[in-house]
Amino acid sequence: MSAPHQEIVESQIDVSELAIGMHVIRLDRPWEDTNFLLQGFVIRDQSEIDALRAQCDFVVIEGRVDGTPRAKPEKSSLKPSGLLRLFKRKTVPEPANSTAKTVPQRKRVTYINKVDAGKEMETAVIRFEEAQKTAKSIMSGLRVGRTLDLNNARTVVNSCVESVLRNENALLMLTKIKHQDEYTAEHCINVAILAAAFGKHLGLLEGEIRNLALCGLLHDVGKTRIPDEILNKPGALTPQEFDVMRLHTTHGRTILMGTSSSLNTAVDVAFSHHERMDGSGYPRGLQAQQIPYFAKIIGLVDTYDAITSNRVYDKGRASMRALEIIHKHRGTQFDEELAAAFIQMIGVYPPGSIVEMVNGEVGIVVESYPSQKLKPRVLLVRDIDKSPLVPFRTLDLKASPEDAAGAPYRIAHEVPDGTYDIVLQDFVDEGLIVTKPFKADETE
Repeated sequence: MSAPHQEIVESQIDVSELAIGMHVIRLDRPWEDTNFLLQGFVIRDQSEIDALRAQCDFVVIEGRVDGTPRAKPEKSSLKPSGLLRLFKRKTVPEPANSTAKTVPQRKRVTYINKVDAGKEMETAVIRFEEAQKTAKSIMSGLRVGRTLDLNNARTVVNSCVESVLRNENALLMLTKIKHQDEYTAEHCINVAILAAAFGKHLGLLEGEIRNLALCGLLHDVGKTRIPDEILNKPGALTPQEFDVMRLHTTHGRTILMGTSSSLNTAVDVAFSHHERMDGSGYPRGLQAQQIPYFAKIIGLVDTYDAITSNRVYDKGRASMRALEIIHKHRGTQFDEELAAAFIQMIGVYPPGSIVEMVNGEVGIVVESYPSQKLKPRVLLVRDIDKSPLVPFRTLDLKASPEDAAGAPYRIAHEVPDGTYDIVLQDFVDEGLIVTKPFKADETE
């Protein structure tokens, strides 16, 4: 006999009554006004209760008529308590002391964006295209035995770093555009850009950021010596094929050592970016303290871009899913402090994300703010019934703008590229990513 149906009800309770196991579904304030990224979660430990008590007076929980809280499994592995710590963090990690080559411990640089993301976009598109051409040229040239054009590599990397230092949001948006058939070269330039933005977030010196970005561009050059049938195999690799693939780190070291003595850091990164904190990485099984600092950074960024990219054997995953994986493996695969800082930098809605608002309108995130990751700047491109908006409008959510009904604009969720016929590539190609401020008296 089946169990009798129990009606699911909602109950408003004071935060003093919270207990582990309760499923919190609403707060007494908008989620984006708190430090919680997950909109609805099951309380797992006391730190989450303490966080709710610090930020709310009452909450709404999901329960049964008999008063028993309904413990609903979370869809995300990113627990609010962990994220709360990450997004309340005010400092960035210092390189750990080790015998490996690291950046000396010192006071970090604080960078301020010099221009609006929309103003930087036109320049960023040019720099991005130049960098992609260079990455393709490097990879194809090495594959046929040509020498690495280091001067050209440095030139395009430095131009990208300059764009990142002016405003990283523009180039970060372009890294969201993925092409499966150009994965390897595209991946290399994406890693360079993400590394530059991360270096800026970490407060590295400009020269260090340039070096780090160059390491990102060159980290996978060893793949030019991996046979195409393995590199581009659509299915899973056999153990023997994976052994061959792993050799790309050794090949990369050999290629870069034979290019220039000025590439010592890039040699370390190419050789060590697949090493892991617990010693499970390759090719040498290094422990955390033995892995060069820049190799730890590139290994983290490399994983993020790989997870979010379309490849011959796998479809790219959402940015949030990539961050969940990084968070899950912090301390074992990835340096814990660096993982926390990277999640903090990327945020919930990175530039280029397509988001649907609570009222049904849809837009593209064009700029993210370090202090308010849940309230980015959004270019609205679809109205409530998903028809194209004419003209497009830019909303700065941290200014708390209101919609036509007088309700504050809030993001409901991210949707995949292509939803509602919104293709990020099209908006970039047509020069439509602009950031004209939204005015309250503008009409639909």
